[in-house]
Formats: sequence, structure tokens, C-alpha cells
Amino acid sequence: MSEKKGISRKDYKKSSKKNNATKPKTWLKRIILALITVFLLVIIAGGALFTYYASNAPELTEEDLVGTFSTELVDRDGDIFYTLGGENREYAEANEYPEVMIDAMTAIEDQRFHDHIGIDPIGIARAALGYVTNQGQIVGGGSTITQQLVKLSVFSTERADQTLERKAQEAWLALQLEREKSKEQIMTLYLNKIHMAGNVYGVATAAEEYYDKPVSELEIHEAALFAGMAKAPNRYSPYANPELAKERRDTVISVMLEEGHITDEEAQKAYDTPIDEGLVEQTESDSNALVIDAYLMRVLDEVGEKTNLNPNTAGLTIHTNIDMDAQKHVFDVLNSDEYVDYIKDGVEAGLSLVEADTGKIAALGGGRNTQILLGQNRATQIKQTGSTIKPLSTYGPAIEYLKYSTYHQIVDEEYTIPGTDFSPRNYDRQYKGQISMRESLVDSRNVPTAKLFNEDLEMNQIEAFMTNLGIPIDQMSNEGVLVPQNAYNGEMSTLQMASSYAAFANGGQYTEPYAVSKVITQDGQEIDLTPETNQAMSDYTAYMITDMLKDVADNYSNYVGLGNIPQAGKTGTTNFTTDELNELGYPSGAVPDSWYTGYTTNYSLAVWTGFDSKKDGYLSFEDQSRLIPRRIYQEIMQYVSRNKENKDWQKPASVKTVTVEKGTDPAKLPGPNTPESQLITELFVEGNIPTEKSLNYGRELNTPTGLSAEYDKNNDELIVSWDEYTLENDDENVSYNLSINNSVTTLNNTEYRMSEPPRGNVAITLSVSAYNTTGPETSVTVEISGPENDEDTEDKPKDDSGEESEDNSENESGENQDSNENEPNSNNDQNTDEKENNSKEDSPSSSDSETNKDENSEDNEQSSNNENNDNNNNNKKPDDANETSEENNNN
Repeated sequence: MSEKKGISRKDYKKSSKKNNATKPKTWLKRIILALITVFLLVIIAGGALFTYYASNAPELTEEDLVGTFSTELVDRDGDIFYTLGGENREYAEANEYPEVMIDAMTAIEDQRFHDHIGIDPIGIARAALGYVTNQGQIVGGGSTITQQLVKLSVFSTERADQTLERKAQEAWLALQLEREKSKEQIMTLYLNKIHMAGNVYGVATAAEEYYDKPVSELEIHEAALFAGMAKAPNRYSPYANPELAKERRDTVISVMLEEGHITDEEAQKAYDTPIDEGLVEQTESDSNALVIDAYLMRVLDEVGEKTNLNPNTAGLTIHTNIDMDAQKHVFDVLNSDEYVDYIKDGVEAGLSLVEADTGKIAALGGGRNTQILLGQNRATQIKQTGSTIKPLSTYGPAIEYLKYSTYHQIVDEEYTIPGTDFSPRNYDRQYKGQISMRESLVDSRNVPTAKLFNEDLEMNQIEAFMTNLGIPIDQMSNEGVLVPQNAYNGEMSTLQMASSYAAFANGGQYTEPYAVSKVITQDGQEIDLTPETNQAMSDYTAYMITDMLKDVADNYSNYVGLGNIPQAGKTGTTNFTTDELNELGYPSGAVPDSWYTGYTTNYSLAVWTGFDSKKDGYLSFEDQSRLIPRRIYQEIMQYVSRNKENKDWQKPASVKTVTVEKGTDPAKLPGPNTPESQLITELFVEGNIPTEKSLNYGRELNTPTGLSAEYDKNNDELIVSWDEYTLENDDENVSYNLSINNSVTTLNNTEYRMSEPPRGNVAITLSVSAYNTTGPETSVTVEISGPENDEDTEDKPKDDSGEESEDNSENESGENQDSNENEPNSNNDQNTDEKENNSKEDSPSSSDSETNKDENSEDNEQSSNNENNDNNNNNKKPDDANETSEENNNN
């Protein structure tokens, strides 16, 4: 028997186990090799990309490193009004900088400064990772002091310019610089170069400006302050933000302690030193610079955004649009009590003055009691707008896209926005019923505005209109989209507001507001920064909005009046929530923000007042602090308009003035018998003019027919009858006016019986009343014979006259009610906050039945008819109350 060939079962199992054991090791090796390959490819690709970027790096010259190029700012007249950069820079040699200054700077900015070759590999890796995860923007730090010196010398410091290419070029130039310069030279160049807030450059200059001492005498707390300011000089300025400056300074001190540069005792002494100890008052030149500080900040922003140049170091000539005369007056108004009583301590203000036709920024007011350079600029900060947004978000689009007239009727009533449980309220917590769009805007009614915004208009129409005016939609709410409350509240800066309203002033054209018209570089290259002008809306929209807003300015002439200068404007107020009022202990009439934006044919001016924090205070009518923006507006607009030709707006051909009958909806032309008291003249877009005549007053009635009279001698009764009068309008009621010997009775039926009628020849006439008018009469006579016997007549039964009396009572009541509905309400509205009464005598806008307004009402603005009716300037409403209720605040 032959032996079976092969391996045993035991050996087979051992072989299988051995093979299975080697498989994971094989795959692991393959994965490691793949990762190494990918890593090498990344290194090679990164190296190739770095080489490519480095090959395009600019040349770094000695002049760049030491350069003292100053930038000159030129006003609209061509005169230099400010020099930036080189004007205020002192150089110190390496041996003048104390060791404590070097230690402070390296501790907080570059702890491996003395060891690296110009770049920090860990920092570069972090920056590269940030580039990948943040869509092409460098967000991580990692720059060495050498790289920062390169950036200050040849690159822009704007965050938008911190790209991977720029970082690669910085790194390459830093490597080159480290080969050419010693560490001591690099540190000295850097300390002489860095910005130290305001117009101060270099630590040596800062030592003189801040502490009036040479840089060699700096103490630990002073050196730590300057080292900390390098990251964000204006933010950490001890003049601008002392609390933030101390926090940053103390951080530097703690790092110095950790690095062993100072002892615990030295650190504690530096911590305990007040941030303002040793600080000197700012110089006269600084005080003069404060006048143009808000404008300068805008200039720097524009040049930084629109060019790749650094105004602080590039040696530019910047041609600006500043009106120095206006700018000085703006500064004086905001920084003194000579022109405006600010009433409360801590009240802040921001304003923007823009040329209506060009968009040029004439002047900016960044705040009150300005003490630091390049601090807060409230002219460009975003604030809640209140009702100043209504022409931009609601009424402008309604005219532009729906071609609504200024007469367009809206019902002011209790209202809930469709699809929500939100119910906006008016400032007076009342409703006025059917009113015109003019009255809704002028009287700042929230409910009709919300109806237009949320029901009549499409959201894309509103977005298009606002975008055409340079208003960022994502800025309007926390949601980044338009919300129902944007009908009457939003978020804008005074600069955005002034430039948007300027489009109403100039016939519908929008130009992005700009402070800089052109920049000339050191080598003579001219860069034009003038923005394009676009037709943002139709001329009819601009004119009709202006015509309505002229009524607002007229109503507030006591506070914003400019004499005979034509102007238009709108108020705005925001509210605290109930929780905020309770938490802060403020009265119910307190508000956080108050606005006034107005314009002439020359200028548009937006003014905001309030507090930097809600905890700092509030505005109210009680002390008239809510009137401050109007008084600021009046003072400044009067000043800048004094030498100008101030024309009125000319009505374009696209707008027609039409007289219609009050209360008709849709608008109808008056009939031949419409009383003059029921006429109102409003503005309509060409092609949307009413053609149908009103039936209310305009119908001619015919003579009634079938009139007959007979005397029933047996019952001593006069019986009068006639044919029924038929009207074309089934909804209209007809009444009959029956006169018997000049005694008139109004009836609704076609027969009348009189007991014990007068004797003799009795004259009977009949006419018809309908559509609030009376037609021609017809008449008959009847002979009633027989002696009158008082005794006999007393014994005769009488017809029940109660029904007749009731009918007459109803008719008389109805006539009185109709009359009241069509007569102006002459009730006086009292504003107890202002301590003054203002009656609305025959105001065209008050033709509809009106309710008395709340005594603390806000925008008691009465619409006026500028085309056909005289405005009674004695009937102005002093103020607008809370235009947005607590629920109406934009979340």
C-alpha cells in the first residue's frame, strides 16, 4: 500500500496561521508607505508653490525698512489738512532701547526670536491649516517679529490681504532679511516701525508722547503697555480704552514673569501700577487732529479696502471730499454745549453729512467729547433705526413697484401679520381706521406700514429696492434676512442712512458714499476711487416720498425748521423691552435711540443719539432729550445751507397732481356736487390716475314723479303719495323730503298721512336725497275746506306719530353721523411731555374721522396737502412717541 503524499492536517493549520498573521503586517506597511508618499508629495507640491510665490515677492530695500514716507491728506479745495505717518516718528538706536523693552516684546510677540532663522515652522503650519479650513483666509498667527517687520515695510496689514501667497512671500523675505541683518538690527528696525495708536509710530516716539521721557527710561509697566499695543494699537490705547489697555498690559507682564524676565516682586509692582500713571495730556496737535478724527478713520478704511496700500507707510497723497468748514462745525456742535443742550451726561451722538447729488461725504461726527484719536466712530457704527427705515423698506418699494399714490388707502386696525402670532402696535395704541398712505407715513403708523410690507409687497421687491440703495440685507436682522419688523425697524449706520435718503433728494440716483476721490502713489500713479452712480429708483418714487416727508419737516418746524429752505425728513425711535425697563429701573417713556434724517436739494444729514450701552442711560420726552437729534440737525443743516442756493424739488412728468374725493377707495374723481370740504389733492404716478367719478356726491338726481295729494274729509286727513324713486346703485339709500306749507319731513316710504291738516290752499313739494345730495323739487296744491275747530280736532283720533318721529330721528342721526365722518376732527391733541397744545385746524389729512391721540404720543404728524391746500404751521405736532412697541424691536 502506497503512502499518501501531502502535508498533515496539523502542518496545514500551522501554515495557515502563519500566512494569516503576515497579512495585517503587509497592509500596515502599505498604508505607512502610502502616507509617506502623500506627505512627500505634499512637501514637494508645497515647496513648488512656495518657490512660485517667493519668485513673485517684492524687493525689500533699506528704504522700505527705514522709510519715513508720510501720507498727505488733501481737502476738497486742494489744501493739505493732515499728514499721516512720518510726521510723528522718532528713531532710536539699538543701544537706546532698554532690555526690559526687548524682553516685553519678545515675550508677547515672538518668544523664539533669538533662535529662529526668520520663520516659525509651527506658526507656518498653523497658518496653512487655517488657510484650508477657512476658505482661503489666514486666521492663525505664527508671524515672527522678522515677518512682521517685512509686512510693515512692504505689505498691507489688512486682514483681507493675509493670503497664503502673502504669507509665503513674507516668509521668503524674512529668511533673506535674517541673512543680511543681525537680530539686534531687526529688533531695532521693528521697534522704530510699529504703530502706537493715533499718529504715533515707533516705541521711541510713544515714550515721548505718552510719558514725556526717552525710551531708555521705560519701566516694566510702560514697556509691557507698548508691547501689548503692537497687536492692536488703537484698541489697546490707554487713552481710548484704559480698561482694555490694562488687561492687555497685565497679560504681557504675566508672560514676562513666566519667561523669567522679571521677578514676582517686579511683576506685582507692575500689576499694581494704575494704567494712567505717568500719562501726559494729549498735545495741541492731537486736539486739532480730533476735529477730523472720524473723517480720517473713514479715509483709512476706504483706502485700505479699495487699494493694497497702507496709508501709514506708503507715502500717498489722498484727495478727500472733506468740507473743513462743515467738519469743524460738526465737531464744535458735538463737543460743546454752545449750540445744543445735551441735557444728560453720557449722551452720545453720531452723524453723517453727504452731498445729495454726488454722494461725497462732506463731514462726519464720530461722537461727543472726543478725547482719543482713532477711537469709536459712531457715524459708521450700526444702530437700530426705528421708523427712519420706513421710506426705505416699505413706502419707497410700494410706490416704485406697485405705483401706489400718496392717497392710497389703508385701514389702520387691529392686525396680526399673516403666518405669525405677532401683532404690531401703533405708538398711541390706537387705530384710525381708513387713512391715506401719506397720513400713515407722516403720522408714523406701524400697523398700516406692516400691512404694506407683509401683504402688498413681495420680499424680492423690498430686497431689490434696499440693495439699490446700498443697504446690506443681511444687516437688517439677526437672522440675516428681512423679517416682518423690518417694515418699521432695522439696523443701519448714519452714513448708510444719509446716503440712502440722498437718493430721494436727487431724483432717485444712488452713489455709494465716499470720502476719497483719488489716491496718488509715491511714484505718481493715480488711482481713481470715485464710485459709479446708479439709478436706484424712478423719479416718481423719489419725488412722491419727498413730498410726503416734507410734511414731517413742516410739522416739526419748531425743531428742524430751516426758514424758507425746502426740506424733507423722518424721525425714528426704538424701544426698550418691558424686561429691560424693569431690569434697568427706567420709566415707561424711556427709549434707547432717537434719530432724525433730513435732506435738502443740496445735502442729506442723518443724526443718531443715544448711549453706548443701555445701562448708561435713556432718552425721554420728560426732559426733552429725545429732541436732541432734531436740534443737532437744525443747527448743522442751517450752517451748511447758509451760502447755498436752496431750490425746491421740481415735479417730474411721471407724477400727476390729482384732486379726488376724500374717503373713496379706490380713489375716485369728485362729482359736480362734491362739496369743497371733501376734496383732497394727492400725487399719482402717470398711467395710474383715477378716471371714475365718485357716486357719493357727484350724481345728478331727477325730479320725483307721481306726486298726488287728497283730503279725506270724513277722517280729516291729508293723504300724500308718490312713485318710488329707483337708484342705479343698489347699495345707496334714498330718502324723500316732503314739505307741507314749508314744514319739512324726511321719509323713507312713498306715502304720508297728516291728521288735522291746515285749512285753505295747502302747498306740497317733494324732492329726493341720495349720494349726499338733493335733487330738484316737484309740487302740487290741494284745497282743504271747512272751519278749524279746536274742540272737534281734540276729539278726533290721531295717527300714531311715533313711527314718523322714530324715522326722523334715525334720519337725522344718520345725517349727523355722516356729516361727522366727513368733517375734519377739530379736537386738540395734547402732548403733556412737551407742555404745549397744538390743534389741527382744517388739516387735509385729518378729514377722515380721527381718534384722539395718546397724551404721550410720538409721531403726531398730520399729513398736509402740499399741492392744493395751505399748511397751517401753527398746528405742528411736537414729537413722535414710541414708534415701535416692545414687541416691535428687531430681535
